[in-house]
Amino acid sequence: MSAPLVVLVGPMGVGKSTVGQLLAERLGVGFRDTDEDIVAEQGRSIADIFVDEGESAFRALEKRSVHTALVEHDGILALGGGAILDVETRALLGGHRVVYLSMDVEEAVKRTGLNVARPLLAVNPRRQWRELMEARRHLYEEVATAVVATDGRSPEEVGQAALDALELKEA
Repeated sequence: MSAPLVVLVGPMGVGKSTVGQLLAERLGVGFRDTDEDIVAEQGRSIADIFVDEGESAFRALEKRSVHTALVEHDGILALGGGAILDVETRALLGGHRVVYLSMDVEEAVKRTGLNVARPLLAVNPRRQWRELMEARRHLYEEVATAVVATDGRSPEEVGQAALDALELKEA
């Protein structure tokens, strides 16, 4: 049974995939993104799954995808922004090295414009992003081994901060 070297969590647009790919490269391991797994398995975008089947159907797919990846993948694993909403998923993250990549709303606006295809941010994105973070921040913190702020930092700087926080050495 394998386990990810590092699991990345955080809100949409924080850079989990970008930082995850950099970390994987620096540590000489593979990278996996559970959102990409879902898209590949379903043959359609996450936004389409939300529209066609609703959030609860997507969350069930997400839960299964995360649980599978936690068992199968031994590199860097990036989870979708809402994966931590599931209590069983949070329990499974116990014992893993989990890095919560955090950012404030102004940084989120800069990075995503809050107008991209984000089904949970369709109306009044700034307010909805704040509300999502109020609901999720404590859950990210609950599962985190380390918290790394991404505001004003390049992906390389965030990756280095994550390595430092976890005391991991490059390959």
